[in-house]
Amino acid sequence: MSSSVTQLPHAENGNRATASVVGLLDAQQAPILARPYYADGRPPSPITASLAQVPEILELTLPFVGRVLGPTAVDVRTKELVIVRTSALMECRYCVQTHTAVALDSGVSAEELRALRGEGEIEAVFTDPGELALLAWVDAVALGRGAVSEDVTARAKEAMGDPELVELTLVASATLMLNRYCSALGLPTSASTLSRLADEGLA
Repeated sequence: MSSSVTQLPHAENGNRATASVVGLLDAQQAPILARPYYADGRPPSPITASLAQVPEILELTLPFVGRVLGPTAVDVRTKELVIVRTSALMECRYCVQTHTAVALDSGVSAEELRALRGEGEIEAVFTDPGELALLAWVDAVALGRGAVSEDVTARAKEAMGDPELVELTLVASATLMLNRYCSALGLPTSASTLSRLADEGLA
């Protein structure tokens, strides 16, 4: 059976040092409305620290992203397949690096991550028909224009029920939004994440 999964050329995923285009606010700099998102005492993520520039948008965006990308009835591994694959297709350095680390903790293997990131053949690593159908769907959602083809749609419908298909399409779509946001603003990956990826051979 011919595959509908897009093969990516090997990419470095932009593993260069970057400086954020906008200021990343720390707890002392953050406006009062943004400070609840700094309450745990840990440094904020670059997404939080940049969105704090516009706290009324921060208040809407983080709960939405947390709900869509976070724990639900769909298992975390499956969501991370969608997030890493979408981010690799969009060449979002920050999201690929950050979610490679998250995916490792969610049961995605290093070999699977290399394939998702375009550093290996998808079909040589993924053999489950449901996961292959999902990845073909993700590729169509991320790269396509207009409706998804009938073949890819039929495979996705066979592999997933409507609730799962709706949720995972939204995961891919929300990831696309974040990919463009993080790439356009040059958000930096944390040193601890980069160190871990180097240790795992996934830098």
